[in-house]
Amino acid sequence: MNTKNYLTLTKKYRMVLSAVHMVYRLVNSTFNVKEMSLRLTRLLCQFIRASSASVYILDPKKKRIVLIAIFNNEINVMIDKKKDLSKVPKEEQALTQGSSILKKRFIGLPLVADDNVGAIVVRRKKHEEPFSDFDREMLSVFAEQAVTAIKNLQLYEEQQKIILGSIKFIDKLLVKRGPLGSNHTPVYFKIAKSLGEKMTMRQEGIECLYYASVLHDAGALDVPFDILSKTSQLTPEEFKIIHDQPAKSVELIKPVEFLKPVLPIILYHHEKYDGTGYPSGLKKEEIPIGARVMAVVDAFEAMIVGRPYRRILTIDEALSELKQNSGTQFDPKVVDAFCELARQKKIRKYLSMIKK
Repeated sequence: MNTKNYLTLTKKYRMVLSAVHMVYRLVNSTFNVKEMSLRLTRLLCQFIRASSASVYILDPKKKRIVLIAIFNNEINVMIDKKKDLSKVPKEEQALTQGSSILKKRFIGLPLVADDNVGAIVVRRKKHEEPFSDFDREMLSVFAEQAVTAIKNLQLYEEQQKIILGSIKFIDKLLVKRGPLGSNHTPVYFKIAKSLGEKMTMRQEGIECLYYASVLHDAGALDVPFDILSKTSQLTPEEFKIIHDQPAKSVELIKPVEFLKPVLPIILYHHEKYDGTGYPSGLKKEEIPIGARVMAVVDAFEAMIVGRPYRRILTIDEALSELKQNSGTQFDPKVVDAFCELARQKKIRKYLSMIKK
């Protein structure tokens, strides 16, 4: 065999193995279809030296395009609005139905498992060299590796929706249990999300905040109704039962695999920044950031909605109360971020809606 050809084949073989390995790592570090699609476009541009790459994803049931991830070596874009998806060219729509397009500077392949999952596209500009047969082979490798991962993630997300339906049902039950049960206002999570973003939390952490905001009082199902519905001060024995509630909530939802990252937020959102909280007496950064964020939003909501044994405060009074307890009960950075947000018109509107 010609030595040059042998070296060329070896290099190509290594590139294919590297591509398979990179997709494998991507699959095992991504837990939703959107993030998977965005990261896949970046990999495609890197390995195939494309000027841009796109991934089209179909709805598993309705078989229509529901999102497009695009990367142009500078910006990652996600398109998931109906009006924008309706503008997809017919040629590219055909890819998602099983067609292939092989041109000098445009390669499009369908993503097919048992049925069509979507499509994958790479492009080069006119002044760039045409795609080679090896480029087409590499794209096929990516497509084969990606299609199973996307399909599995879609099934995973469908299971999540079913579980979330059950979670929301639990939340409705807790609302009926009394003033100490779960009874967050509709804008609670919008405020928590804005605060999480202000604290530069990752998207996964913000999603965990949502689940925690719904589930953190799930343990109240085991608390006697006469305690939850009590309108006067609790006795020390009753306080202990309430203090055990986060641990009970954790035990209740621990079997649900995808909710495991949520558990620390639920368990520790009653910890205090100075270490005097419960259940473990954690302090400062020992307390998970999600729990520190939730503690501030919880306290603010409780103050302006009121409790049977405590008067309702105005928004400004509640903000002042947060500042007074900054550094003792609450993380000063979280309090400062919350107070900054409270000056924004949109957030101020959310805060006002809590009272309604």
